[in-house]
Amino acid sequence: MVRFDDLHLRDGTPIYAQIIQHLKAGIAAGTVQDGDELPSRRTLSALLGVNPNTIQKAFRLLEEEGLISSRTGSKSYVCLSSEQSQAMQQQLPHTQTQDYIATMRAMGLTRSQTVALIEALWKEDTP
Repeated sequence: MVRFDDLHLRDGTPIYAQIIQHLKAGIAAGTVQDGDELPSRRTLSALLGVNPNTIQKAFRLLEEEGLISSRTGSKSYVCLSSEQSQAMQQQLPHTQTQDYIATMRAMGLTRSQTVALIEALWKEDTP
């Protein structure tokens, strides 16, 4: 079963997009794999405290991307090939880093300030 209890919703990003990103991050990390079952829309809605339509939108978009398979009235499962999984493992960190760099630039931080921030946070988070 794909876990969502560790998903902490943030302001500023649509909830459906955060759900999609959470699943993709799990795929990239290898913790979510082909055939893994997703919680029902109703269960996930209750767990996250969001409108069921938000969950429905996330699942619909994931289906359109070919990452999950659902049937009306039945369970949803992760549905991806090894090629999709490998591509996501390579693509997601790259995309996330690009987004972070763009945000830091928009905030006026220089390259050296950004690198210093990353290094400081990395040290804090390293056991």
